Amino acid sequence: MNTPNKSQKLNFKVTEFLQSASALSNAPADFGCEVAFAGRSNAGKSSAINALTGNTKLARTSRTPGRTQLINFFTVADQIRLVDLPGYGFAKVPLKVKQEWNKQLERYLQLRQSLKGLILLMDIRHPLKDYDRQMIEWAVKSEMPVHILLTKSDKLKRGPAKSALFAVQKELQKHERWISVQLFSSHSHEGMDELQRTLNWWLTLPDENVAPIEDTQDE
Repeated sequence: MNTPNKSQKLNFKVTEFLQSASALSNAPADFGCEVAFAGRSNAGKSSAINALTGNTKLARTSRTPGRTQLINFFTVADQIRLVDLPGYGFAKVPLKVKQEWNKQLERYLQLRQSLKGLILLMDIRHPLKDYDRQMIEWAVKSEMPVHILLTKSDKLKRGPAKSALFAVQKELQKHERWISVQLFSSHSHEGMDELQRTLNWWLTLPDENVAPIEDTQDE
């Protein structure tokens, strides 16, 4: 995987909520670049976005698995977005609801042209569950870059945290072209610089998929 260009800097502190979408059909226009945060319910997606942006109220957090039912879009800069996807692997919701969420999540991942990469969050104490592996398998087949955050790293001592990191890296070594892994803590901000470098790289790559600029000059 390419190394992020440190000269490219986005100011994540100015990130603002854009809109929520219940389906791909009512998502923002598919122009520009966006990176999606995905993971099991309560893996720490919303907390990571809030820590990244310095706004504790930007992304809604909940102790109730499956509470976030919508795809939430946030604007970082013109045509540059962060996306908070519904948590997967939740159990305390009706099967019909769960199936509909999975359907919309799948459509977003497969059809969204502006999606440049996935930040996949896993609780460092419970990494690589079945749903995580399914997400990784899909991403590799689709040649979609994935950067894994082993969240809540502050819950472990340094030695066990490093061991968990190495174990995940070793298991995913065959996919190292598309997947990278790091330790992360929304509480202590461990790994924040590395996350920002990855996002800067993905979100500032030259891309033709941008909205056309209208000619406002009088004819």
